[in-house]
Amino acid sequence: MTVSARIPIRSFISRRYVSSSVEQPDGQRILVTQRPGNPPHLLTLADLSISQIQSLVSFAINCKKLVKESSAQPKLDSPHLSSVKNKILQGKTVALIFGKRSTRTRVASESATALLGGHAMFLSPSDIQLGVNESLHDTAKVVSSMVDGIMARVGDHSEVEFLAQNSAVPVVNALSSLYHPTQILADLVTLLETFFPHSRHLSSLQGLNVAWIGDSNNILNDMIVTYPRLGINLSIATPRGYPLESKVLERMESGLREDSDSHRGGKLVHVHDPFEAVKDADVIVTDTWISMGQEDEMARRLKDFEGFQITEELGRKGNAKVHWKFMHCLPRHEHEVDDEVFYGDRSIVFPEAENRKWTILSVFEAYFGRWSVQ
Repeated sequence: MTVSARIPIRSFISRRYVSSSVEQPDGQRILVTQRPGNPPHLLTLADLSISQIQSLVSFAINCKKLVKESSAQPKLDSPHLSSVKNKILQGKTVALIFGKRSTRTRVASESATALLGGHAMFLSPSDIQLGVNESLHDTAKVVSSMVDGIMARVGDHSEVEFLAQNSAVPVVNALSSLYHPTQILADLVTLLETFFPHSRHLSSLQGLNVAWIGDSNNILNDMIVTYPRLGINLSIATPRGYPLESKVLERMESGLREDSDSHRGGKLVHVHDPFEAVKDADVIVTDTWISMGQEDEMARRLKDFEGFQITEELGRKGNAKVHWKFMHCLPRHEHEVDDEVFYGDRSIVFPEAENRKWTILSVFEAYFGRWSVQ
């Protein structure tokens, strides 16, 4: 069979392939495509260098600003918008495998994919149950052969690790039992916008004091492996019986050793008294006390977390800084933070939520669009 050289085959080959011309025994040359090596995966921010985190954060901030300006001024033309204007995900499909319910992550992922010109395919537990009717290995092989990227919200962290090990396309962790990297990217953007609105540089955050009051969970874990490397001081208060993950602390120490030449490491303190933890805090952060799958522990957990609600009194008596801000990844329950703080001037939870879109867009552009994080 003769392959015509006139066919514009390059125009519809996915960016996840590279092409080369090969001469056949009969003298004909055909275009052969193959994947450009192993796909990159984002399972935790511990996987990234500081410069790579900076790259994702900078792109998110720039793209957010320019897209909004472009909406107000349609004639605005900027090279920073090339990935959006050129629809870097045009003709590509992103599989959203969500084993757990989601509002912000799903909406952010679907809207970001659309803005980049791609198609988001949402696969709920009723569509696909990882490891139930089909092995994780087989699911990873099948799904990754048909899509250009996978955003996976799973239960145990081993599930997203196994997906990545067996996927032919990039896998991004949308939330697992151990880590939640895209949330912390959004939080970093929010911290820069709030405290250093004219800066894009993570180095501006050195010396910032962040207090975490709540459970030892996946969001805290990604804070632990990220914030001290950036010079952010992290003060943690959990109830007794809720220890920090030893393997997460080990990854933090490893990251600090690797980055010690370029950044001053932030301090990490773990206590059991919320008032002690918020001393000198610029930001107070909390999250749900009862994660998905822990509903049967509700009564015990509500008792264990008595005194951990974020209030003005906590900030005042604990000697947080006068203008401290409040963050929460949402959804929120009143026992975690009262209405005065949550809906007051201290709260930056809604800008934080919106930034999920821009940081996920940045991740998709790099991982699914370019297969590279600078």
